Parts: sequence; C-alpha cells; structure tokens
Amino acid sequence: MLTIGSMVWGVRDVERARAFWEAALHYRPRDDDHDETWAVLVPESGDGPQFALDLVQSERPRRHHLDLYADDQAVEVERLLTLGATRDEHWEYEADPDYVVLRDPDGNPFCVVQR
Repeated sequence: MLTIGSMVWGVRDVERARAFWEAALHYRPRDDDHDETWAVLVPESGDGPQFALDLVQSERPRRHHLDLYADDQAVEVERLLTLGATRDEHWEYEADPDYVVLRDPDGNPFCVVQR
C-alpha cells in the first residue's frame, strides 16, 4: 500500500520558504536541526502529510514531486512499473538511499520511499 508521505517543494531559499510555509500552513519543523538545503515541515497539531523543502538550482518554476511511502518498496516499485511508470535512469543517488526515483507516464518524477 502506498500513501503520500511528503509533498516536496523545490525552492531557491530554504530558510525564506520555511518561514513562509510554516506561517501559511500552520506547520512546524519536524527536526530541530537547520539545514540550508532541506527542511521537513509537519502540522502543528493533528495528522497530515509532511511538506518538504528542497534546495534546487533550477530557475524554472516546476520543481515539485511527491514522495510515496511504501511498507514494501520493492513490491510497490515493481507494481508501479507494470502500471506504466519508468525508472529515472539518469538520477544520481547518494550512498544508501531509502528512495527510488520513478517517472509517471507523462515523465513527471516521483519517489517511492521505504517507510
């Protein structure tokens, strides 16, 4: 089973975006550490999806993707591939990633993250 775990928003200034989205959504940082390249926000109260901010270099405005959380990543990746997703063969992973980058039939990227 897949669930939306995070909406990942590509931004040029993580600190500025974090301040804006915290106030706009009534979210708070998930972690105490402050990273200039990445921030994860969660609802101040109650449940809801995470809202992640990712530093990007691209000037173009469409820099967003979904993180889908999976209990069994390998099974879900294979299921999504049979539905028409493709692997992003050009993605450069860091060491020991917990995610796989796929593209939907229109070429939009999304990640399948091992819960």
